[in-house]
Amino acid sequence: MIFNRLTSLITPFCIVASHTSAAAFLSAYNYIAASINLFLLLLQHISLLQFKNYPQASFSFKERIIGICGRNGLGKTNLLDAIHYLCFTKSYFSKGDTPNVLQGAQGFRIAGQLKQDATDLEAICILRETGKKEFLLNGEPYEKFARHIGRFPCVFIAPDDSQIITDGSEERRRFMDALLCQLDAQYLQHLMDYNKTLQQRNSYLKSVSDIRNPDNSLLDVYDGQLVEHGNYVFEQRLSFLQQLLPLVDSFYKIIAGTEEAIAIHYESALLQTNFLPLLKISRNKDLMLQRTTQGIHRDDLDMTLNEQPFKSFASQGQRKSLLFALKLAEFELLKAAKGFPPFLLLDDVFEKLDEQRMQNLLQHVCVKNAGQVFITDTHRERLELSLVELHQPYQIIELKD
Repeated sequence: MIFNRLTSLITPFCIVASHTSAAAFLSAYNYIAASINLFLLLLQHISLLQFKNYPQASFSFKERIIGICGRNGLGKTNLLDAIHYLCFTKSYFSKGDTPNVLQGAQGFRIAGQLKQDATDLEAICILRETGKKEFLLNGEPYEKFARHIGRFPCVFIAPDDSQIITDGSEERRRFMDALLCQLDAQYLQHLMDYNKTLQQRNSYLKSVSDIRNPDNSLLDVYDGQLVEHGNYVFEQRLSFLQQLLPLVDSFYKIIAGTEEAIAIHYESALLQTNFLPLLKISRNKDLMLQRTTQGIHRDDLDMTLNEQPFKSFASQGQRKSLLFALKLAEFELLKAAKGFPPFLLLDDVFEKLDEQRMQNLLQHVCVKNAGQVFITDTHRERLELSLVELHQPYQIIELKD
């Protein structure tokens, strides 16, 4: 399994990470990543029909580094979201597909031509007028969209991603799940089955008219299913975080330019108690509250700065540094596991980092990394100046009215 391969590659470096500088650790890590046989993934062309603000548009990508500029409202973020659709079969921003249809239209179509090594690939996402969605790879439709996840790995960094740090636990679970689902198809299936069972259990809890006389045999069935799927998700999250955290710490020190002590701890009731007895103990409480109060759907990441809660004590600059450290760690783990760099979509990042930190970021993702990078900015001059300083081939796409 890909995740086991990732663990075997990175574990030796995680063991010594606490005894080395951030730069030395990342240098050793990059040596491992570079030693893997890289089959570069490139998006060469994308066409949009009735997608968001695009009645019809096509874009050709001729370089590895793509800058997309134009004033707000012209569709820079929407173009990145279309790329995300090709990778995840869904939007990065909305849960459903209907909000992404051009106003006044019915349905949309996104088509991408890609190349990996010497192989040409075509991915097409279609939302029919009936509301039915189809996703095809090289003309073959997927029966289950989940089977496509991880085929074209992708990391998206958007302005609102700071919610990972500042908002509730759901955002941090979503961050973990988005990465793990690209690494491990079994994780995705167990997560979907867990959520389906959780929804069924909660529906039953809400339907019980007499909490003193529930159908305990039915609850036992639900509990068994939650345990089966939940334990797998829990174990993979725990193992994954052992690989993620040293990378986050190293990237944070480089981006922030400081040796501040940051720590991220996995919070889960399953760390103290096995899942099945936990559900049994909480059953009466669940019946009273009409919802499942224990399980992996309540897991969280506790982030601290100098042993203080990060969301409460960190400055805006420190929050931005941690956000980018998390995302770069996600990028590196995907690259190591897949054997090639994922797509990196950077939306409006110039507004998030100062000039020096921005150059440090671009140096890492555009120069030290061989993958394809898409960067948006409202100011062409600022974008182009930053890309020129990298001394790498690049392409500028300017959106106009």
